[in-house]
Amino acid sequence: MKCSGYMSPEYAMEGRFSEKSDVFSFGVLLLEIVSGRKNTSFYHEEFELTLLGYAWKLWNDNNVIDLVDPLIYESGFKMEIIRCVNVGLLCVQEFVKDRPNMSTVVSMLNSEIKDLPAAKQPAFTVRRGAYDSESSSNQNQQICSINDVTVTLMEGR
Repeated sequence: MKCSGYMSPEYAMEGRFSEKSDVFSFGVLLLEIVSGRKNTSFYHEEFELTLLGYAWKLWNDNNVIDLVDPLIYESGFKMEIIRCVNVGLLCVQEFVKDRPNMSTVVSMLNSEIKDLPAAKQPAFTVRRGAYDSESSSNQNQQICSINDVTVTLMEGR
């Protein structure tokens, strides 16, 4: 899959859709908001990671603050930001059974659930082509761009 965007793994790979597919999409959106980066255009050259993979790496390195967009970071809200990243990672779990439902996500974000479960490695962490033998210039052409635009004008006869 070149650009997973907000598509859950079960939908992208098998065409199955459920309420947990929406949870996956919400998790991607939450990580995009916290990081200030789009999932579909993110490319971390050193590790060839997607935004989800980069968030997971920083989470495991205990360095989540490096993910946070400096424009929204305030040290007084560090725990809330870390909670948002944790919830985002829980939402983008590869397997449906590992994702919370949306009402649980809301409770987690409202801090009604104090102890959050441990996240596992999310889906779509490595950019497609990262281990291919293609040259890096060919790989860069496969990256989805948020700037590709098609304009169609309708004119009557």
